[in-house]
Amino acid sequence: MSFRHTVKIIGLGALALTLSVEWLDWLLRRLRSRHGHRSPLKEVLFFPTALTCVEHFFKPDTTFASPCPCPLPHGLETSLTGLLRHLLSASVSLDLCIFAFSSQDLSRAVLLLQSRGVAVRVVTDKDYMRISGSQIGTLRNAGICVRHEMGSVYMHHKFAVIDGRRLITGSLNWTLAAIQSNKENILVTEEPDLVLPFTREFQLLWDSNDPARHFPRASPPSGTLAHLRESTPPV
Repeated sequence: MSFRHTVKIIGLGALALTLSVEWLDWLLRRLRSRHGHRSPLKEVLFFPTALTCVEHFFKPDTTFASPCPCPLPHGLETSLTGLLRHLLSASVSLDLCIFAFSSQDLSRAVLLLQSRGVAVRVVTDKDYMRISGSQIGTLRNAGICVRHEMGSVYMHHKFAVIDGRRLITGSLNWTLAAIQSNKENILVTEEPDLVLPFTREFQLLWDSNDPARHFPRASPPSGTLAHLRESTPPV
């Protein structure tokens, strides 16, 4: 058998194997759909988003007979409304790891979850939590557990894990500028292989920034929060 003939046979075998794998994957997906098995949630949201009223998320009893009087468009589906819908789907827990957080709409959503009895934990950056307009103080004043990065590095993550099974992650800081002006993205998924590493990362950050580890014998002194860095990167 010539070398060229051998290569041709190997190539045809590889092609047949590829087609067999693809056919088997298609068959398995069809069988799952027939038996009611849905593929995990996968959704991508892009920003900036169009302006729209979001009051119906916070006042669901509002009817068309008494609509919101604000001048913004009503009834639009945007990336922000999609983000709010996913966020407010939490029924048990919300673990939020966020660098900059100044969006009042997203803050209201987190506060609403807490009022419903959802266990909320927040890890944030120690400098950006103190910038003008930050909602971190509002969350803390409402009794939400907040921890900040104790080291000298930026806590630059932007992700949330909802009920331990739904992941929201991407480039978006939870700020008005990012939502309305920046080119940003968010991935929402319930794919276990993606959710689990973020769940572990959040718990690692939560444990490593426990004040009891850094101040084991006394309450943290009042001056432990670092001053804003002289050079601040863009949000």
